[in-house]
Amino acid sequence: MLGLLVVGLGTLLAPLDTAVNIAFPSITRAFALNLEDIRWVVIAYVLTYASLMLAFGRLGDLVGYRPIFQVGLAVSALGLLTCSIAPNYAALLLGRALQGVGAALILSCGPALVTSLLPESERARALAFYAGVIAIGGALGPLIGGALVARLNWPGVFWFRVPIAMLALALSPLIASDRSQTSMREFDAFGALLLVAWLSALLLAVACARGPFTTLVPYGLLLLGLAAFAGFCRHELRSPRPLMRLSLFGNSSFAVLNAINVLANFAAFSVLLLVPYYLLRISNLNALTGGAVLAISALGTVLGAWLAGSLSRRLTIGRLALAGLMLNIAGLWSISTWALATPIAAIAAALFAQGLGMGLFQVGYSDYVTGALPAQERGVAGSLTMLTRTIGVVLAATGLSAAFAHFEARAASAGVPSADAFLAGFQTTLSFVAIGLAAALALSLLSPRSWRLGA
Repeated sequence: MLGLLVVGLGTLLAPLDTAVNIAFPSITRAFALNLEDIRWVVIAYVLTYASLMLAFGRLGDLVGYRPIFQVGLAVSALGLLTCSIAPNYAALLLGRALQGVGAALILSCGPALVTSLLPESERARALAFYAGVIAIGGALGPLIGGALVARLNWPGVFWFRVPIAMLALALSPLIASDRSQTSMREFDAFGALLLVAWLSALLLAVACARGPFTTLVPYGLLLLGLAAFAGFCRHELRSPRPLMRLSLFGNSSFAVLNAINVLANFAAFSVLLLVPYYLLRISNLNALTGGAVLAISALGTVLGAWLAGSLSRRLTIGRLALAGLMLNIAGLWSISTWALATPIAAIAAALFAQGLGMGLFQVGYSDYVTGALPAQERGVAGSLTMLTRTIGVVLAATGLSAAFAHFEARAASAGVPSADAFLAGFQTTLSFVAIGLAAALALSLLSPRSWRLGA
C-alpha cells in the first residue's frame, strides 16, 4: 500500500502542471512576450512527453518500471528547477522540455506500476486509483498556482513541485521491485526513433496550424510526419521485436476504444478551454471562485474513477465505460445550453455529470487496454492510454480554439453585443462537440463487442 501511495505522489507532478496555466500572464510580462508566444510553454512540454511515452513504456517493460519511474522523478526535479530559475525565455523552454522528458518517464510506467502492486483481480481498482490521482492533481493545480502567483510570482508554479519530486524519489525504494527478465538488446531503438519522429512532426504540425507561420511549415511537418509514420509501420510489421505490436489494431474493439478515447479527451478539453471564460465573463465570478467551480468537473472524475473500481466486480467494465461515455455526452450537451441567466447550481450539476462520466469511461478504457496486452507489456499498454489522451488534448487545443473563434466572429459580424457573440461561440462549439462524440459512440455501437469488455 505504501508503494501505491509513493507512485501516486510522484504521478502528481504531471497533472499539477495545470498550475502553470494561471501563471501565463506573469510569464508573458516577465519575458516581454507576445501573447501568441506563450503557447510554446505548453508545446515544449506536451510535445516532448507525448512523443517519448511509448518508447519509455517499452523500455520499462525491458528494464523494470521502478527504475524508469525513479529516473523520471529526478529529471522532473531538474526540469522544474531549471524553469524556476530561468533567466530568459529560451532557458524556460529548455526547462519545459526537460519536464516533458521527466513526465514521459513517469507517466509511461505509472499505470504498469500500480497494476503490478495489486493482484490481477484488483486491476480495475488500481487503475481507478491512478485515474483519481490524475484528476485530483488537475483540480488542485489551478488553485495552488493562483495562490503561488499572487504571493511569489510565476517561478512558484514550478519550484513548489521540486520537493514533491525529491520526496517521491527518496521514498521510491518502498515501491516493490519489478526486475525484468528480458534484455535491453530487445529494445527496438530504430522503431523508437521513427515513433518519436512521426509523433513530434504531426503534433508540431497541429501546433503550427495557427500563428505566424506560412502554410508551408505545417504542411511540411505534416508530410514529414506521415512519411515517418509509414516508415514506422513498415519497420514494426517486419521487426521480430517490435516496439508495439500493430496487429493489436486489427482487433476492432481495440481500435475503436482507442479512437473513442482520443475523441472523448478532445471533447473533455472543451470544458477546460472554454468554461473558465464563461464563468468569468458571463457568470461574473472572480478567478478563485471560478477555479473552484471548474474543479467540480475534476471532483466528478475522481468519484467516477472510484465508482468504476468499486463496481468492477459486479458489472462488466465495458458497461461502466459505456455508461460513462453517455453521461459525459449528456454533461457536455447540458453545458452547451448555458445562457446569461443559468444558475450556479445548474452549472455545477452539468460539470459534475461530465466529470463523473469521464472518470467511469477512463477506468474502463484503461482496464481494457491493460488487459489486452500481456503482463510483460504493461509499460506499452499504460503509455498507449496516456498517449491517446494527450493526442486528443493537443488536437482540441488548436481545433476547438479555432472553432470557437470562428463562431464568435460570425456572431459578432451580425452586430450582436459582445456577450451574446461569446455565448454564440460557446454554445455552438460545445453543441458540436457533444453531437460529434455522440455520433462517434453511435458508430462504435455498430461493433457492439467494443462495449462488452470483460464479458
